[in-house]
Amino acid sequence: MATQRASSPRTRVRRLPEKAVYDRTTLDAVLDASVVAHVGIATDGQPFVMPCGYARDGDHLLLHGSTGSRLFRALGAGAPACVTVTVLDGLVVATSLFESSMHYRSAVVLGSGAALTGDAKRHALDVLADHLLPGRRAEARPPNRKELAATSVIAIPIEEWSVKVSDSPPAFIDDDAGWSNWAGVVPLRLRADPPVTDRGGEPPAYLETWYR
Repeated sequence: MATQRASSPRTRVRRLPEKAVYDRTTLDAVLDASVVAHVGIATDGQPFVMPCGYARDGDHLLLHGSTGSRLFRALGAGAPACVTVTVLDGLVVATSLFESSMHYRSAVVLGSGAALTGDAKRHALDVLADHLLPGRRAEARPPNRKELAATSVIAIPIEEWSVKVSDSPPAFIDDDAGWSNWAGVVPLRLRADPPVTDRGGEPPAYLETWYR
């Protein structure tokens, strides 16, 4: 269910609160629009932030990595984590450099996860594959026992979160009067270039949908 308030005092947006969006539908859209999350934990007093491929499965974020990873060992043991996802939509070019900025959608999810096993782990890997490589799972070799044992999948509940959206035009202030330089927005997006074939003949048709 969508909520119009911060999910906790820790996730209330304080810097530029007018950009905060406390709506679960918007959160899901941001999480579904990207493929890389940055995951932060603190171990022995030292913070670490690492990029991870991820997917959303309903009310959980799924992260996958190596069982030998310090990050995933800590996450699997229930270490508190901060997961951030940012979608960069454009560069805002204002009259001044100070007022220039970015169009973006960003999400922060706080929580502790759990390592998945058995059927839950296999289901999570299917969800991850469908998000990261849509259409590929139907024709790809499934993971073998050794590969499954080497892969950790963490599920973090989406309960404590915040979203910021920046989509305003360039600001114009009194000091900009008299300046006639161009101002506007340069849209940006993640796209896939034509595939480079390694083996197997013609690239499959579903690759044509791999752009965001």
